[in-house]
Amino acid sequence: MTCPLCSTGLPEGTHFCHKCGQDLAVGTATRRSFVVKPDEPVRSFRVVSTIMPTGAAERPRTYQIAFAIAVIAALGAVLLGWTPVALMLAAFAIPIVYIVYLYDVNLWEDAPVPVTGLAFLLTAVLGGVFTWLWVRPTPLARIDPSYDGGGPVFSATTLLIMVLLVPVVGELIRQIGPVVLASRPQFDDLMDGLTFGIVSGVAYSTADTLVRHWALVEGGFNSPGVGAGTWTTLLLLEGFVKPLVIGTATGIACAEFSGLGRGYDGFSKRYVVAVAEAIGWNALYFGGIYLLGLIGTGWISVLLSLVWGVVLLGALVLRVRTVLQTGLLEAALESAARFGEAGVGAEGDLQFCPACEMPLLPGAAFCGACGTALDATAQGHHRERTPVLATAATADHPCEGVGEPPTTSESARLDDEEAQS
Repeated sequence: MTCPLCSTGLPEGTHFCHKCGQDLAVGTATRRSFVVKPDEPVRSFRVVSTIMPTGAAERPRTYQIAFAIAVIAALGAVLLGWTPVALMLAAFAIPIVYIVYLYDVNLWEDAPVPVTGLAFLLTAVLGGVFTWLWVRPTPLARIDPSYDGGGPVFSATTLLIMVLLVPVVGELIRQIGPVVLASRPQFDDLMDGLTFGIVSGVAYSTADTLVRHWALVEGGFNSPGVGAGTWTTLLLLEGFVKPLVIGTATGIACAEFSGLGRGYDGFSKRYVVAVAEAIGWNALYFGGIYLLGLIGTGWISVLLSLVWGVVLLGALVLRVRTVLQTGLLEAALESAARFGEAGVGAEGDLQFCPACEMPLLPGAAFCGACGTALDATAQGHHRERTPVLATAATADHPCEGVGEPPTTSESARLDDEEAQS
């Protein structure tokens, strides 16, 4: 893209010209467009471009088709009565597609084994063990149609397990691998943290589904078409909705651990708040599924559970896309600063905006993200860090946080006062 005022070439998604400070969003929908797919608004329910943003612009159909094939295969197995096969397909569909995506777009091509091992395998093992420990003694309200325990019975202890123990311990387990990875210098970008979190959440969901519904595997095949509607709804919930709910919630927290600017933010107050938010989303999901499972038996409770899961997923997709917009803009500015015209190179020392912590282009007079005027004095001072995960308003202004960045006039006034002192 090009600045309409001074004709300077700019990275895609930039909000201000780094040479003249021109606001590129005046009279346009630039800030409401998704960085990697300008034809999509930020606030939209687009799952593929949300969890797979790197490949969304080049080949979005590839991953949409992959998801469609997985759903159709699982549904076909249900209609044929192949319940164990259907459960396996549903449990592993999203993890397999997502791992293929990571390798397809060459993310972290220099260290694929540590990423896959820590973010996926470690979380899956720990999650499976934890689920096995709490499921065994818990009288759950069963939502699978094979349960014949005489009907669900409410238990206050089980409710506490579902809204407190499972969300808290589960989220802490899902943070282990991503935090270890995001603390490495090559993986400290916000986009890395977000992706690690999604991978970890998907892995946990797979283990949780297999452990909680292993009786379906041991039960063998059913007669074709028997209970197909209920089975289908259950597998859509457990195999496709649940991993996306858990993954996106965990991704939000891990993105805050990475943060913006040089290095990673680590165990900051904002990270603690983000982890609490992720726990809250999981409490809503698992608690809601448990309570809805008490509404009789058969397809009604399962259908209501699916609807509840889809509602939460919709809210989470909108939430995570605002975080993605910030991370994608950071990645675009860093790429331009390193490898664009007059870039500093792969090993060069990047400069960051003192107001919003976004990477600065070489020779920039203004921040391309928030429009703050820059000079040697402003770049030399460190100002209070702006939270990465702001309110939904970040969809329009990705660099906005708790405090507004100073305007050009305010920045100039501050610099004059500093010079006089």
